[in-house]
Amino acid sequence: MLDAALLQSTEPVLLRGLAADWPLVQAAKRSDADFCAQLRPYADTRVGLWRAPPAAQGRFFYNEAFNGFNFQRELARFGGLLDELLAGSPDALYLGSTELDGSFPGLRAQHDFPQLATLSGRDPLVSLWLGNRARVAPHFDVPDNVACVVAGRRRFTLFPPEQLPNLYIGPLDLTPAGMPISLVDLSAPDLQRFPRFAQALAQARVFELEPGDALFIPSQWWHGVESLSPINALVNFWWRQSPEFMDTPLHALMLALLTLRDLPPVQRQVWQQVFDHYVFAADEATAAHIPPAARGVLGPLNDPLARSLRAYLLNRLNR
Repeated sequence: MLDAALLQSTEPVLLRGLAADWPLVQAAKRSDADFCAQLRPYADTRVGLWRAPPAAQGRFFYNEAFNGFNFQRELARFGGLLDELLAGSPDALYLGSTELDGSFPGLRAQHDFPQLATLSGRDPLVSLWLGNRARVAPHFDVPDNVACVVAGRRRFTLFPPEQLPNLYIGPLDLTPAGMPISLVDLSAPDLQRFPRFAQALAQARVFELEPGDALFIPSQWWHGVESLSPINALVNFWWRQSPEFMDTPLHALMLALLTLRDLPPVQRQVWQQVFDHYVFAADEATAAHIPPAARGVLGPLNDPLARSLRAYLLNRLNR
């Protein structure tokens, strides 16, 4: 059941049967053919997908030189993807987050949780994920997430945010899908190369979902996903517990790498205190000594002020 308490949870929550009545779920329980038949009206839609050769064993990852990836991106006809999945393609095929409203008009009407918009205070982004036996490395997302399995079986392995040092995260500026990923293979972790991963495994939460099951994944929980059936599909709902004008904190991380990380240690410590004062420990007293009309970015942020701040940063960074 979806309720306000669930959406405020800082722990993952398994929701058995939450989407059991959805038409796609009912079709998938009958057969893969029936499931694909439900999606045939969108056969001529062009979609972006990932394709990895059999040697990848379903793991979408970097190439050996770490200057690219072990898969190819391609633009394909959606009906062709369905045909390949039904024929049992030897390649690993992965249709990543593809928005329902934009690519599959009308599909959301029968595969939705309207109460999410009320409970979260905004209309969630709803996406389809589809493929065969694929493995996606542990990563985190900034939004909160309700992930609903509509076909096949999926295994989610979740790690709390504080396990970051034990997950051996790869490059921040070269990522498969925009978010940094763990370099550890969940299916066969190399604990000699990645010894601290044993500590992460001790804190892991593992969930196996059948069609109709859902999982609430809180913001910033690391999660690796394994698709365990010949045809797997998921519909997920993303939203943030912050105003829409706020940018992703990843921008601040990249800017901090540019401006702070390589300072002398003493200066770095001072800036850590500055950030604690103005950001991480900020409260009403932080700017109480400044007249409200003069507080600028130290006052409450709103959309016009956020636009002004963004323009200021762009101007300074484009010098």
